[in-house]
Amino acid sequence: MDVIKTRLIGDAAPDVFFLDALEAPFLMENNVLEPLNSYITPDFDLADIEETLLRPFTLQNQIFGIPKDYSTLALFYNKQAFVDAGLDHPPVTWDELLVDAKQLTLDRNQNGRIDRYGLGMIPELARQAYLIRSFGGQVVDKQGYATFASDAGLVGLESLVTQYRDDRTSARPIDVGANSGIEMFGQGKAAMAIEGNWAIPFFQDTFPNLEYGTAEVPRMNNQPGTMVYTVAYVMNRQSQHKSEAWELMAYLTGKTGMEQWTRSGLALPTRKSVAETLQYDHDPLRSALVAGVSYAMPWQVGNYPAAVMNQFNNQFISVMLGEQSLQPAMLRAQEQANQQIKAAE
Repeated sequence: MDVIKTRLIGDAAPDVFFLDALEAPFLMENNVLEPLNSYITPDFDLADIEETLLRPFTLQNQIFGIPKDYSTLALFYNKQAFVDAGLDHPPVTWDELLVDAKQLTLDRNQNGRIDRYGLGMIPELARQAYLIRSFGGQVVDKQGYATFASDAGLVGLESLVTQYRDDRTSARPIDVGANSGIEMFGQGKAAMAIEGNWAIPFFQDTFPNLEYGTAEVPRMNNQPGTMVYTVAYVMNRQSQHKSEAWELMAYLTGKTGMEQWTRSGLALPTRKSVAETLQYDHDPLRSALVAGVSYAMPWQVGNYPAAVMNQFNNQFISVMLGEQSLQPAMLRAQEQANQQIKAAE
């Protein structure tokens, strides 16, 4: 993105490039992307594209990007671990997850050294933002300033902290010598993990004998919630080949092109009809991921995402490690993030 931004300033950017939803607000507001409304014809069938995925690339009723693929988060659970613990179905609510995690956490030698945790978790804002929203909190306000430290925003996060610090039924990958959440789950060091579609081909290649299932992320505060990560094809406003650029974009995000791109299963199609053609909405592993897109929270946090997520992540990890309490740490992170945003404006 640093290279793209530099080239956009110097009028040397590509005609078409793909843009992460996280970076989209800044470029949309700085008038460097071509609005696409006039290019979109009825034949393109815009209504076939999931509305949740179009929203991050829309500003003031102008569409600036056509999302090419996505992934939500779902609950991955180890089937054998559930059988051994006497559990016959994955948790539906977060309270159930906390209870199940205790039953699934395993200390084989009763020596205080945990061999398997109930839940593997990633303590980053990109994975936890939907929990802030579950009790009515917001990550950023309409002006793009951080607001995640509100009382409502902290309720969902408090549950994660308590589970990690007090219950000791969840762990980070680094705690068990793993490089990622999916590796931790694949190695059997966590019986549950909240991961995206990228985990499925990884398990097929790396842990082909792993018996696992997926379910929608457990509800918190009786609210369905998950994250969605998406990228879109966008057009350079300074392009000298706009008709050709749109022809390419329309093919890549059209029904034929998108089916070719997503058939391998590495990413999920943004078109509902392609998901149906590929039967991802009925796939035993991917259906939970597809189901979540209608209520998912897009990973997008204003014009200056680095300030927001870096400050949150630094302070939240400190909280998880017991170095400070949640509320003062999050207030400090929010204040520091907003100072950086004001300085950058």
